[in-house]
Amino acid sequence: MGSRELEEKVINLKGIGEKTAKLFEKCGVHTCGDLIRYYPRAYDIYGNIVNACDMKPGEINACKLTIIGSIVKRRVRNLSIIAFEAADQTARVKMTYFNAPYLASVLKPGTTHVFRGMVQKKGNFLSMDQPKMYKLDEYMALMGQMQPRYPLVKGLSNNIVIKAMHEAFKNAGRFEEYLPDEIIKSHGLTSYSEAVVGIHFPSDAKALEKSRRRLAYDEFLLFVLKLRLLKKSQEVIKNSYPMIDVADTQRLLERLPYKLTNAQMKAWEDIKSDLSGETVMNRLIQGDVGSGKTIISLLALLTTAANGYQGALMAPTEVLAAQHYESFKEIIKKYDLKTLKPVLLTGALSAKEKKEAQRLISEGEVNCIIGTNALIQEKVNYKNLALVVTDEQHRFGVRQRESLAGKGDKVHVLLMSATPIPRTLAIILYGDLHISIVNELPGGRKPIKNCVVGTDYRPTAYKFIKSQVEEGHQAYVICPMIEEGELDNVENVTDYTEKLRAALPSDIRIDMLHGKMKPAEKDKIMDAFARKDIDVLVSTTVIEVGINVPNATVMMIENAERFGLSQLHQLRGRVGRGDAQSYCIFLNTSESKEAKERLDIMNKSNDGFKIAEEDLRQRGPGDLFGVRQSGDLNFRVGDIYHDSDLVKESAMDADRILVKDPDLMLPQHSVLKELLSTKSANLVDFATL
Repeated sequence: MGSRELEEKVINLKGIGEKTAKLFEKCGVHTCGDLIRYYPRAYDIYGNIVNACDMKPGEINACKLTIIGSIVKRRVRNLSIIAFEAADQTARVKMTYFNAPYLASVLKPGTTHVFRGMVQKKGNFLSMDQPKMYKLDEYMALMGQMQPRYPLVKGLSNNIVIKAMHEAFKNAGRFEEYLPDEIIKSHGLTSYSEAVVGIHFPSDAKALEKSRRRLAYDEFLLFVLKLRLLKKSQEVIKNSYPMIDVADTQRLLERLPYKLTNAQMKAWEDIKSDLSGETVMNRLIQGDVGSGKTIISLLALLTTAANGYQGALMAPTEVLAAQHYESFKEIIKKYDLKTLKPVLLTGALSAKEKKEAQRLISEGEVNCIIGTNALIQEKVNYKNLALVVTDEQHRFGVRQRESLAGKGDKVHVLLMSATPIPRTLAIILYGDLHISIVNELPGGRKPIKNCVVGTDYRPTAYKFIKSQVEEGHQAYVICPMIEEGELDNVENVTDYTEKLRAALPSDIRIDMLHGKMKPAEKDKIMDAFARKDIDVLVSTTVIEVGINVPNATVMMIENAERFGLSQLHQLRGRVGRGDAQSYCIFLNTSESKEAKERLDIMNKSNDGFKIAEEDLRQRGPGDLFGVRQSGDLNFRVGDIYHDSDLVKESAMDADRILVKDPDLMLPQHSVLKELLSTKSANLVDFATL
C-alpha cells in the first residue's frame, strides 16, 4: 500500500457517506491510513454454549435459556430497569437490563434465547447485567469467530467500522515491509502486512498474538531509535545557560514546614549539578505517586528565574496547570519569593487573556510560564527561555517535548514521571535521559488503607462512600469496562452513574467523566470536583493523571482484576493526598486464584517501585484482551510489562542498527529513516512519538 492509498479520504470508501465520515472524524479518523491504525480495543470471542450450572463468575459465557416467571419493569430516577429470571434444565439466572426499553417487545415469558455476557454471583444466584441476546441460529453462525470491537462514538456502530475496514483493506493490497530481513527472521516476526490485517481480523487467538507482537515490536524499535538519535544530538550540546545556586532556594528550603526527603534532596543536587555543568541538562525525575516532585520543579524554576532566565512548566491538563499556578502563587506569597513571576497560559483563557500572557512572556515581564500545549504554539515567543519542565512527561510525545524545548536555544530539559517502572526498563525507554529516582514519600501522610472485595461487598462500599461524603470528603468510582453489546464507555459510565445515583441519597452530588468528552468538558468537571462542587466522581481511567484533590479520600475500582498493577497504583494515587485517612477499594469480579493473588499485592503494598517490579515479573495479559495498560508510556499496542522481552530486543536491535549505520543512510534503513523524520508515521502509529 502506497502513501496515496493511505491518504485517501475515508468518505471515498464504498458505503461511507458524509454523515458517517463526520462520525469517523470524531474518532480522529480522516484517511484510510487513520482507519487502518484505528485498532480494536478488544475482541468478542464467541465460545461454545454452556449449561447454566457450568457458567463461571467473572467470565463471559453464552447460555441458551428460557425466560420464566414475570418480567419486572421499574424506574429509579432517570434509570429504567428490566429484571427477570431465565433458566435451562440445570440452573436459574437473574437477568437485568438498564435503559433498554426497546427490549420490552422481545422479552416474553416462555421465549428462548442465547444470552451472552459477564457472569456474576450475587448471593447464591448467578446473574448477568446487560447481556447480549441472540436467536439460536444467529449465535451458531458466530460461534468460534473473533470479532474486533472498536472504540465508538454515538451514532457509529461496530458493524459500520468493520465494513469500512474491509473496504480499506480491499483497496490497499499489500503493505510495504520496512524492517530489515535479519530482524524479522531473528525474532520470528510476522510480516508487517500480515500483522496489520491480523490485528483487525485474526483467525484465532494465536494469530492475534503474532500480529500484536509484531506491531508492539515496531512501536518499541521506532521509539528507542528516536531516543537514541535524540540523545546523540544532545550529547555534545554546550550549556548556554550556566546557573549558580541562589539564596532564594536555600531560604525556601529552610522556611518550609517540612524537610525534603533524602531522595528529594539527591534529585535536587543532581539538578543543580546539571544546571551548572558544561553540557545542557536532560534529566528525568522518576518518582512514586505523591513523592513530592512538584517542589523539586519549583526549586529548578526558582533557580532559573534568579539567574535571570525564563522557565516553562507544561502540564498534561488545564486543570493540573491551573493547580500548579495557584500552588506556586501561594508559595511565592507565603515565603516572599519576589524573584519568581508566574503566568498561566492555557487554551481555556480568553483571547484577550492569551494575548496579554503572550506579551508578558515575550517582553520578559514574567519568568515562570505554566501551561499546557498552548506553551508550544507559534504565537508564544519567549524572551530568554532556559529551562523546560514537563509534568507527567509520558503524556507528551517526544515531538511535543522537542517543540517546547525548541522555543529556546538549546534549553535545559527536566521531565517528571509519576509512574515508577523497573530501572532496567527505564534505562532502555528513557535512554536519552539521565534519571533521578524519588522513592521516598514525605513524612506526615497516612498510608492508604486497601481492601480487595467481591461483588457482594458493593452495597457496603456504597454505604462507606456515603459515610465519607457525610464527613465532608469526596470519592472516585472507576467505572467497570464494557464487556458486551454495542455500548461504549460513554454509555457505560452514564448507566453506572444512574445506578449509583439510585443507590445513594439524592443530596449526594454525583457526576461523571469519560474519555469521549471534549477537553473543555473534562476540565470543567475536574475543576468542579476540585472545588468540592461534586461529591462522587464516576470515571473511566482518564483521571489516572491530571487531578489533585486532597479532600478525596475514597477510590473504588470496579473490575480491578482487569487492570495492570501499575495502573491500579496510579489510580489509587488520586487519593491519599491530604491529611485525612484515605481508602482504596478494589472490587474483584473474578473467582480465579491468579486474580486474587495479583490484587493481594495491591492490598499489601503502597510502594510503586515494588509493584512495578511485580508487574514486570508477572507479565499479565496484554491490554488488547482487556484494559491492561502500562500506566506510563502511551504505546498503542505494546505493553512495557507484558512485552518486556520485546522492549529489550528492540533496544539491542536499535543499537546494532545505529552502530552499523549511524545516520540511517543504507538502503535497507530508508523507510525507517522516513518514519522517524515524518511528523506522523505513514505505516505505524505510536503515540509517544
